[in-house]
Amino acid sequence: MSLIEVKHLRKEYPKITPLKDVNAYVDRGEVISIIGPSGTGKSTFLRCLNRLETPTSGQILVDGQDVCAPDVDLDALRRKMGMVFQSFNLFDHLLVAENIMLGPTRLLGVSKQEAYERAIGLLKQVGLKDKALNYPRELSGGQKQRVAIARGLAMDPDILLFDEPTSALDPSMVSEVLSVMKDLASRGLTMMVVTHEMRFAREASSRVFYMDRGELWEAGPPEQIFEHPKRQETYNFIFRVRNWEWEIHGIDYDYHAMMGSLESFCVRQFLGGHMANACQMVVEEAVMQQLMPVAQEKGLADPGLRVTLSIAEGGASAQLEVDCDAFAAAGISAEYVLEHADAISATMFESMTSEHTWEGNVLHCTIS
Repeated sequence: MSLIEVKHLRKEYPKITPLKDVNAYVDRGEVISIIGPSGTGKSTFLRCLNRLETPTSGQILVDGQDVCAPDVDLDALRRKMGMVFQSFNLFDHLLVAENIMLGPTRLLGVSKQEAYERAIGLLKQVGLKDKALNYPRELSGGQKQRVAIARGLAMDPDILLFDEPTSALDPSMVSEVLSVMKDLASRGLTMMVVTHEMRFAREASSRVFYMDRGELWEAGPPEQIFEHPKRQETYNFIFRVRNWEWEIHGIDYDYHAMMGSLESFCVRQFLGGHMANACQMVVEEAVMQQLMPVAQEKGLADPGLRVTLSIAEGGASAQLEVDCDAFAAAGISAEYVLEHADAISATMFESMTSEHTWEGNVLHCTIS
């Protein structure tokens, strides 16, 4: 028997129905990553499982017990299901260790000494033993989320639910949280993770759920979902999340916002330092040192540049495309851009791209 069985789950609100008809199962020891576009019911699905939300109809069986039944013991259910939220939800007036001790002492009747020893062990497991006597306000976002994971484990749950655990973190902190989660997965903990981190979904999952429009549209091992999806919608989503796009519609565009967005994208794709730096440098050289100076010289109020970076599977290479239709409309040719490129910039550009060509009004570059 599966640890969790979901049958025809539906959740309605007055003006929206985030879950229409969800059917799924989770076996003990599985790691399930739940992916899909924003607003498709992924978080609502998790919150229905542990009854933070009350389903409109359907069944959720946990170890054979219908948790949607009117007489269900919700406290007992939530002891079986730990929950890690994107916003940490730590108590700022309690020490880190006290945050972890709270559940076991109040709900399980564990002595303070035993709960403290357990807290220290869990903090060691997530790499934060030295922060036991700190307050949450003294920690970084990544450290707070690791404490939240330790707190979830303190109740010794049958399954741990993660609701976008890295979405509130700065890019530099994402990897430390994912490292802890991968370690938990390798230890055999049953986990369900709503995530936009595609590499985690691929590398750490037993199965991946693709949700869209309030339904579970496809479920299968990572190899199927990421390499041979059965539905066109799944394929479109997987392809889209490997792309970074930015449009420039003014001479005084926000360069820092563009490069910050690109850096975050590279972090989410788990690119190595060399590839991430190369992608950022090529975008900067193409836009800042070659195209925008020409746009400014020619008085283009709207350069109309569409910049797209596509990461190949595994992150070994990337493709950059810059659509320059507005240049062509203004009579600016690719040859003119190349002739007026700064010599140093052109040399750097060539050294970081294995190939770069113009096809019509589009600059194509291969970065590897």
